[in-house]
Amino acid sequence: MTLLQAKIDDQLDTSDVRIEIGDSREILQDFPENYFQSCITSPPYWGLRDYGVDGQIGAESTVDKYIEDLVNIFREVRRTLKEDGTLWLNIGDSYTSGGRTWRDADKKNSARGMSYRAPTPQGLKSKDLIGVPWKIAFALQADGWYLRSDIVWYKPNCQPESVKDRPTRSHEYVFLFSKNEKYFYNHEAIKEPTADGKKLRNKRTVWSINTEPFKEAHFAVFPPALVEQCMLASSSRGDLILDPFFGSGTVAQVAIEQNRKCIGVELNKDYAVIAKNRISHLNRKLL
Repeated sequence: MTLLQAKIDDQLDTSDVRIEIGDSREILQDFPENYFQSCITSPPYWGLRDYGVDGQIGAESTVDKYIEDLVNIFREVRRTLKEDGTLWLNIGDSYTSGGRTWRDADKKNSARGMSYRAPTPQGLKSKDLIGVPWKIAFALQADGWYLRSDIVWYKPNCQPESVKDRPTRSHEYVFLFSKNEKYFYNHEAIKEPTADGKKLRNKRTVWSINTEPFKEAHFAVFPPALVEQCMLASSSRGDLILDPFFGSGTVAQVAIEQNRKCIGVELNKDYAVIAKNRISHLNRKLL
């Protein structure tokens, strides 16, 4: 039996990273208050993917239930963050299903195939853009978070769409939330060049970052360059970072590269194995 097989039913560890396998709604309750410096994460988007796991976030029958589930999870995140901690939340939008109840798999993305499609939310129409990111942002704000910034992640290499009655979507949002009015934010660490390249200026709210494929994962992944900006601004060397929707482990990869530590929570054991293998390739000693 390999080390990985021996630990898969409990947790997966490296010297700088721990992967907790299970539901964030339960696992986060076991962590103490004021534990993590920063949370950087991207939860499954509502109604867009079927990851084949019971209890998965994003498969709720209504967008309101999806938002309620996320609010509850991030309430626990807020409790476990240090008093000067922040949450960086990447979330994309979606359209109403137009009455369709299933969707074929895509050859390039098997998770795109879905045996269910959520009904059109009450008050919306077929083909409506739902506005999920801002619904979540306002719900978290109402729950006690300080909503500090909306960052537009512009994707120059976005996936083409076959639509001819609207522009192709080439952006997602990253919201910056803080636990308290005053919080740790290292603006110097993420300054950007001016237009002439002669000076550095405060980071703007539109970040042009290409998406990056990850061949072992059949689902969307964070580009490391996006995570890096969030991490450098919100933490220092040696700090502990949380990702409650760990996926393929991009946040852990960047944490190791930037001399941070990371705890990730992942519901799907198969994805946890993918993340484990990815992190192991960074030459960290296995516990």
